[in-house]
Amino acid sequence: MCGIVGYVGTDQSVEVLLGGLRRLEYRGYDSAGIAVIDPLGRLGTRKRAGKLQVLIDDLEANPLANGATGIGHTRWATHGGPNDENAHPHLGDEGRLALIHNGIIENFAELKAELLLRHPATVFTSETDSEVAALLVGLEYQKTHDLSLALRTVVGRLNGAFTLLVLHKDQPGVVVGARRNSPLVIGLGDGENFLGSDVAAFIEHTHRAMEIGQDQVVTITPDSVTVTDFAGRPVETREFQVEWDASASEKGGWSSFMAKEISEEPVAVANTLIGRIVDGAVHLPELDTLGAGVLEGLDRIVLIGCGTAAYSAMLGKYAIEKWAKIPVDVELSHEFRYRDPVVSERTLVVSISQSGETMDTLMAVKYARELGARTLSICNTQGSTIPRESDAVVYTHAGPEVAVASTKAFVAQVAAIYLFALRVAEVRGTLAASEIASLLGELGAVPDQLAWVLEQQDSIKQLAGWMTDTRSVIFLGRHAGYPIALEGALKLKEVAYIHSEGFAAGELKHGPIALIEPGQPVFVIVPSPRAKDSLHKKVVSNIQEIRARGARILAIAEEGDVAVLPYADTVIRIPLASTLFEPLLAVVPLHIFAMELASAKGLDVDQPRNLAKSVTVE
Repeated sequence: MCGIVGYVGTDQSVEVLLGGLRRLEYRGYDSAGIAVIDPLGRLGTRKRAGKLQVLIDDLEANPLANGATGIGHTRWATHGGPNDENAHPHLGDEGRLALIHNGIIENFAELKAELLLRHPATVFTSETDSEVAALLVGLEYQKTHDLSLALRTVVGRLNGAFTLLVLHKDQPGVVVGARRNSPLVIGLGDGENFLGSDVAAFIEHTHRAMEIGQDQVVTITPDSVTVTDFAGRPVETREFQVEWDASASEKGGWSSFMAKEISEEPVAVANTLIGRIVDGAVHLPELDTLGAGVLEGLDRIVLIGCGTAAYSAMLGKYAIEKWAKIPVDVELSHEFRYRDPVVSERTLVVSISQSGETMDTLMAVKYARELGARTLSICNTQGSTIPRESDAVVYTHAGPEVAVASTKAFVAQVAAIYLFALRVAEVRGTLAASEIASLLGELGAVPDQLAWVLEQQDSIKQLAGWMTDTRSVIFLGRHAGYPIALEGALKLKEVAYIHSEGFAAGELKHGPIALIEPGQPVFVIVPSPRAKDSLHKKVVSNIQEIRARGARILAIAEEGDVAVLPYADTVIRIPLASTLFEPLLAVVPLHIFAMELASAKGLDVDQPRNLAKSVTVE
């Protein structure tokens, strides 16, 4: 949520800010604005409700004087509706200071009341919590004439989650930022420096980045970067290299980012596996930071995530319990934190987040550490907060994911969790080396199998085109197919705005079968008939039950499965794979279907209504 860009450098700050905001559009927003100090020392601002293009059109019609110092913002409304007045930046010090904000200031009402009591003439021009912060920093600057000190003084009084960036017309060439439980990263340039919600904000200009930690303040000038804690004490920072370039965050000729990212699912898995399978064994030195003997001594693992990440966690539970023989719980991050979970030093809490900034997951990780558990992060974004708050991190290397609806991140997360599961099986001796090598061989074949599935895209597009008037879709799966049913239903909700539900197929007779009526579309993820258990026969029986009540059956089944043919209206084929690897293949047609149905309805698949890519507030 919210995109933030800060820049000091040349006299082209407007172009830099707008380019950064363009690359941060994926985060979700409903207004945009910038503030720039021009060469004459004047502070100019412009902000507009709506898409970034509305702001750009306004600036083209009425240009804002360029300058070497600026901040930019895309807002996802929390306090106050999405209109021009509530858009950022907000002003303080009688219009001489500009501030932008990501997050929620929980005690803003008390601070606002205090402001009005001490300064009755104060005029508020918005309904936001952010304007309170701008006015407070402005008052402190009047006392200190030091922007960094003014911001440090104010953030110590704020409760909640926030990233704040400020500039002042009397200090051109300076932007100051502060963060607590909200993302901020530094970009290091040559005669210019940057701040951003993530590295996408400045990747066009530099690949050098620096982390900023919890409760820290950063001051950038064209030639310097200074980081302190909220008390003003210098802190150590870590520089890292961004491994992708600006072209990776561009469509590159695809109709949408979602289409591009679905096409990248094979390479996302392949890149996650590169260097991690060596001589038939798992190579994950990243786990060493958990501490010696931690994996061997575990008596329980808790996997936490939200949305799509929670469904990858469900697959992780099947894999870890089957291969490593450790009890696993899967929790929604926001439920885990607030339900008094029982964990100990022998519990490993594994968090899953594409962005590494998901607020519910971040707070759950912190809570787990407070309770004495060890923590591991599975994440796709370098320099993000959750990995830094965890004892260890396994990065997925899926590359930037811009579309709000997660696709390639999902398959990369599952691949990473499977690697972790097999590593735990290695160190605990629950699988023979030959078994591990065989499973790793199957995992290594997944990218090519995913590419084969993608070749079926045209037929899925045709199917979606026939279903544009569909009002409800049901998804069924058993065992490892159940999380895929949930994921398929979520994607359809997210991008096509269609009511959809995912169910464990065994639950049909316990209630959901009442939803079946003539013509009701039902996707069924059919397990392999080669599986040792009887799941395939049970799912075929489920198909017969709902077909007898008039359902339209859309089956996802492996090549050669003829048992479904008499009962399915449409069969989408996937390659042969064993039980725990089938989900990685079965999910792709559901990603494609959701995208194509939304596209056929004329919807924006990259930026669905009401949604943000990274949920950075609770």
